[in-house]
Amino acid sequence: MEALKQKIEEQIKLFNSIEEKLQAITDTLEKELDYYDWVGFYFKNGDKEELKLAQYTGEETDHTIIPFGKGICGQVAVSNENFVVDDVHAQDNYIACSIHVKSEIVIPIFKDGENIGQIDIDSNTASAFSEKDERLLEHVCKLVSEFI
Repeated sequence: MEALKQKIEEQIKLFNSIEEKLQAITDTLEKELDYYDWVGFYFKNGDKEELKLAQYTGEETDHTIIPFGKGICGQVAVSNENFVVDDVHAQDNYIACSIHVKSEIVIPIFKDGENIGQIDIDSNTASAFSEKDERLLEHVCKLVSEFI
């Protein structure tokens, strides 16, 4: 995972715009980790209590706006804590993006102590995510907070 952290750090230096940097991150994670089937960023939508989809890699999704508290992403917007789901079908408050998704991980992004968004990863593999994934994605979120 250390080599991947370095690769992401190098990738984001190649681009100037926030959008290009975010897209480089999603593309790199999805390409390098075969169990990362959908990778995307959601950010707080202005003053509204909702998240808005930004850059992502993977299948298109209808979930471009997610109210706080709804689904895994919406819950992280409220709890401000990492959320690792081994089996999405066991979650009462899960918003299905694809029938193929079996597990999910969502890590919040903090800027100046405020939760401004998150990275969301879906996997078509059950129990796909480990503590190593959490640490990697926390590192990615820290990088994002530095250029956003």
